[in-house]
Amino acid sequence: MKQKKFVLIGAIVAMLASLLVFLGLVYAEEGAKGRSSYAPVVIMEDFAKVMSRMKAAKPTVMKRHMDLLNERYDLSNRPAKGVKMSGGKAIQEGVRAKPAKGMTWQKLAAMSPEEIREKDLFPAGFFPLPHPNHAEGGMVFPQFHIDEIKKQEERDLTRFDLDYDLPDHFLPEFPAPIYLTTRPDLGDVSQGKLVTIDNYYELFNGILNPKQLEGLRLLVTPFPQQQFNQTEDRRSERPSRGVTCFDCHANGHTNASTHLVGDIRPQEFRHRIDTPPLRGVNIQRLFGSQRALKTVEDFTEFEQRAAYFDGDPVIATKKGVNILERGSQVHFMAEFEALLDFPPAPKLRVNGMLDPEKATESEMRGQGLFFGKADCASCHPAPYYTDNLMHNMKVERFYKPRMINGRMASADGPIKTFPLRGIKDSPPYLHDGRLLTLEDTVEFFNLIMELNLTEQEKKDIVAFMRQL
Repeated sequence: MKQKKFVLIGAIVAMLASLLVFLGLVYAEEGAKGRSSYAPVVIMEDFAKVMSRMKAAKPTVMKRHMDLLNERYDLSNRPAKGVKMSGGKAIQEGVRAKPAKGMTWQKLAAMSPEEIREKDLFPAGFFPLPHPNHAEGGMVFPQFHIDEIKKQEERDLTRFDLDYDLPDHFLPEFPAPIYLTTRPDLGDVSQGKLVTIDNYYELFNGILNPKQLEGLRLLVTPFPQQQFNQTEDRRSERPSRGVTCFDCHANGHTNASTHLVGDIRPQEFRHRIDTPPLRGVNIQRLFGSQRALKTVEDFTEFEQRAAYFDGDPVIATKKGVNILERGSQVHFMAEFEALLDFPPAPKLRVNGMLDPEKATESEMRGQGLFFGKADCASCHPAPYYTDNLMHNMKVERFYKPRMINGRMASADGPIKTFPLRGIKDSPPYLHDGRLLTLEDTVEFFNLIMELNLTEQEKKDIVAFMRQL
């Protein structure tokens, strides 16, 4: 009887193995015929060979991408004088996107979208920004974050196939300050440290209630993810415990880690993500740049169930998806996230407008333009400078679709209006990080919204936004 039972179990295992191989072959055949929404479940190539091949290709991949960045932008380190982020890091100044050869921003702004499109004059730095390797995609972390996590947890977020691309001076300060809505009297509660599983209890015990403390624990606990897991289908040299929510949203803010959205197919149409801050989620009513999730609980659950694995539940099952329990775990995480406050803005009144007694003339002029000629406030009203809606800017009016390093630049569709409170702390800008400075952002919107701002007006708007 036992022998028959073992034979039956063996037959079932063999059938399952055959099915998995079949699925892998079907995917391979599908890839030969055309596109598939699914990633392969069974990896036919040996892991050591995959890693060796990708390591060998890495210099070429990164050179291609960095050549693109240097072609698009001025990447030099030029900090603005007298302007700092909330924690003291210098802010980069100036328009870094390069206009087409022979063009100026003034000439470009005087042209119609149709003329810019037909003459192919749309600035390269205003096109969608590709992932460092768009065909591969996946989470990529700045080196400073990799180093600190390795130091604290001995967990390695290095990818053997890719490096992060944007220079550190264009990124948010690290580690970022943490401000709590419940304890504004404490100021920055991070004590200048990156909050991790190693120190969260020491830093927050006695400040948070037990539910919030447990929520924070879950936010700094690593779970398997598409590139960082324990299977052969990973991009870390050693099997990995995974990533945490705070590996991207470092200290409840952002370190500008990048990824590709999981809700678009095929791969070349997927958007690069510039990790948004979690500061101020308590006043937001939409979550995800295009997903329009309605609560922070939805967002928290979605990230673990879908975004961690490129929106592919089959792969998530293989690699070890962490199913969060909605009534306690998701709720606890969301309760902590809702405590993350915007940074102090000493020149703003309670209605979010500048105090004339504290603001400079340029800042006051900028505020007038923001709520007037530039019409920024139609999407970014005070006091938090978001309308909690989505808008389609139809940037594709200005260019013909094209492939850029594996990214098909075409219509982006509607994008969430992110809050501008504390905006100076969270470069780069736009949903994919294509705009490196606030000056780039003003120049971009001056063009696509056809505002015809003067040079002084642009400077004044930047001066105003630095005070938000």
